[in-house]
Amino acid sequence: MTEGGEFGRIARAALNDRGMSIRAAARAPNFDHAYLSRVFAGKQLPSPQLAEALDRLLATGGALVDLADQLAEAATLSGLAPPASLSDFLPEEDPLAPLASRAGRRIDMEDVRERAQRVHALRLADDVVYGRDLIGPALRELRKAVRIYRESTHTDDVGRELLRTIGELAQICGWISADAGQHSEAEQIYRLGLSAADTAGDSTLAGNLLGSLAYMASNTGREQEGVEMATAASEGAPEAPPRARALFLDRVAWTHAKAGQAQPAMRALAEAHEAITSDHNRPEEPTWTYWVSPAELEVMDSRVFTELHRPLRAVPLLRRVLGQYDATHTRELALYLSWLAVALADANEPEEAAATTERVISLSSAGASERTADRARVALRRITEFRGVPEVDRLLAQCPAA
Repeated sequence: MTEGGEFGRIARAALNDRGMSIRAAARAPNFDHAYLSRVFAGKQLPSPQLAEALDRLLATGGALVDLADQLAEAATLSGLAPPASLSDFLPEEDPLAPLASRAGRRIDMEDVRERAQRVHALRLADDVVYGRDLIGPALRELRKAVRIYRESTHTDDVGRELLRTIGELAQICGWISADAGQHSEAEQIYRLGLSAADTAGDSTLAGNLLGSLAYMASNTGREQEGVEMATAASEGAPEAPPRARALFLDRVAWTHAKAGQAQPAMRALAEAHEAITSDHNRPEEPTWTYWVSPAELEVMDSRVFTELHRPLRAVPLLRRVLGQYDATHTRELALYLSWLAVALADANEPEEAAATTERVISLSSAGASERTADRARVALRRITEFRGVPEVDRLLAQCPAA
């Protein structure tokens, strides 16, 4: 038996001892069921995070962690470990299978265009309405689009455009769900969209969905899996137009930074800037890249520099970006200020870090975005090492939970 098979054998035996299914095991450490099934079957290497989570859940005494380390080392030495690809992250079952008997009305391209306009309206709404306030309307749109695809009659061309619409809806719904702190639901939604984009043959849209999932994974304790996803998203869409390509590379940079891998993060940032200024005689940019710009790339640069504890590079960039930022986009303003607060703390500027953190807390007080609430907590925790500085003590006294 191969070591990959041995990992699955040990894990399955421990599951059987506890009367637990693979799906239940996936829910406990918040890993995807399909991913877990591939690992158990020896088709994909277990990430260190998965091995540690399963070891704790199943009490295997470190056996799974040790075996995961051996598998990773053997794959590196042999050079046989294939890079993850987009297909590795598709759901096992087809969630978009048409009904055997379709009783719905016949729809045409005009119906699809109308639904696409509603998708873009949701994207624009997400700039000013956040997480828990937007998730209900967004999910209703997604459910309706899936129902129309499965129940209506339509030509193949209309069907492909409907699938693209579902993929785009799934990306924004997944993003909104993550913003509301509903990460497990967001993952399911992203994978639904990934299946739609793949079926439609739209590799650029699939890259956006997988990259969005990578971003969320890297922010929720699954750093190495995030790297694999972001890399697969970028490499799986080599013909993506400049703005989309830059976005994919930015996510590669972010996931490497979250994993503490400085050099590949910096390399991906440089490639993102090169991509966005590349030859524009390429396929038309998809609508969902409307917000991607050189200024937004600088935001990611500064965030990566902050994550890598390089405040001398992060602080000037963040200050310049924030000085020009649209104050009506409250969530993004709070998020970017939170990275500035951390960078200022890294630069040993506790008074400014405390003042900036106070602004983050004020902006995030509406409570609709779990993402801003979490970043406020991160900034507060970062300044606790400066207890004794009056500005810090005053703020911590106001926020005792820190």
